[in-house]
Amino acid sequence: MPGPTTIDVRIGVLGAQGDGIATIGEDRVYVPYTVPGDLVRVLPGEKRGEGVSATVIDLIEPGPGRQDAACVHFGVCGGCALQHVSEAPYAEFKRDQIARALAHHGLGDVPVAAPLIAPAGARRRTRLTARKAGERVLLGYLERGSHRMVDVAACPVIVPALERLLPPLRNLLASLLGAKDVFHIVLTATTTGIDMMVTAERRPNLRGLQRLSEFAEAQDLARLTWESKDGPELIAMRRQPIVDFASVGVPVPPGAFLQATQESEAWMIALAREATSKARRIADLFAGCGTFTAGLADRAAISAFESSAEMIEACRRGLNRATGLHPVTLARRDLFREPLTIKELKPFDAVVIDPPRAGAKAQTETLAASGVKVIAAFSCNPATFARDARILVDGGYRLEQVTPIDQFRWSAHVELAAVFLRT
Repeated sequence: MPGPTTIDVRIGVLGAQGDGIATIGEDRVYVPYTVPGDLVRVLPGEKRGEGVSATVIDLIEPGPGRQDAACVHFGVCGGCALQHVSEAPYAEFKRDQIARALAHHGLGDVPVAAPLIAPAGARRRTRLTARKAGERVLLGYLERGSHRMVDVAACPVIVPALERLLPPLRNLLASLLGAKDVFHIVLTATTTGIDMMVTAERRPNLRGLQRLSEFAEAQDLARLTWESKDGPELIAMRRQPIVDFASVGVPVPPGAFLQATQESEAWMIALAREATSKARRIADLFAGCGTFTAGLADRAAISAFESSAEMIEACRRGLNRATGLHPVTLARRDLFREPLTIKELKPFDAVVIDPPRAGAKAQTETLAASGVKVIAAFSCNPATFARDARILVDGGYRLEQVTPIDQFRWSAHVELAAVFLRT
């Protein structure tokens, strides 16, 4: 490889992290914020995998898939990697992420549909970091691969209600942050208003509590919670934060897992309903607050399994207020440590499974040996999904189709929905 001098390279493809990849001999050059076809002058940097990372010094000739970024912070803020990629190559990149993972496990012939892509400005949940630099409040996200802060004035990814809260939130923080404080702030747009949760080392003093309460009132927050080493503390509850899963309104606890956008959640529920349309008894595994339980209970009996007692209780409270539903049973269970057995799976016509990023290898192995006719699988990690899919296929299931779901717009991340049928 050349030494630490600039070189000109032509970008061939986008890699798994969204970086452009150029090839020089047998070596790869990874170049962030480029697109296939770009001719760029770069400065090679540190070794990375089978090649080196590089920084763009000059864009000599743009590729056909390049567009202007939507955000003034793009290229510095680490939240987005692909704002510069136009729609067609962007969609193909998301699809290819899944196709490559499947091919790695011998499932390259499985059809992968066109991605369902959430629009910009649809993210209903965001996690911000705040600290002071002198008298200035820094509120925003981290730089790519760094602990340095990017002070964000606006964000085209999040829903407008959250974006509008940034200026008054910055003003509030000016009176709360100490010189050494670092606050992490989760904002969630719910059906009944914004749910705000602050995590910090210390709890606020009396004056700080008053300012927080006044802020919740002035900004019409649904709820404001503060979590410190002393535990969580409810500062203001003006309305119960409710999230609608299909026709069921679920009162979500602070910090509860939710799908990132309402659009992607609706797509997932629709895909689960289609896959399980003939089922009379369904097991919902890794049920969370009940996205699929609530979304399917109008047509089948559901048994939901989830390790978090708080989420199970939230789902229960939502279901108790709903009408016209089939019987639902809710059970607290760690499916990593104690997956459902073949015997326990026997009563179910269908299973819906949506595990964390690690996948669900142990549970998949018992599913592969079960007689369940239909499995509707959802995943936020194509690699662990493909591993688990291989187990199901080897156990006699047919993987019908995979649908990419892009709810993290302009990131390299992609989620998916899939249907397995017992052959």
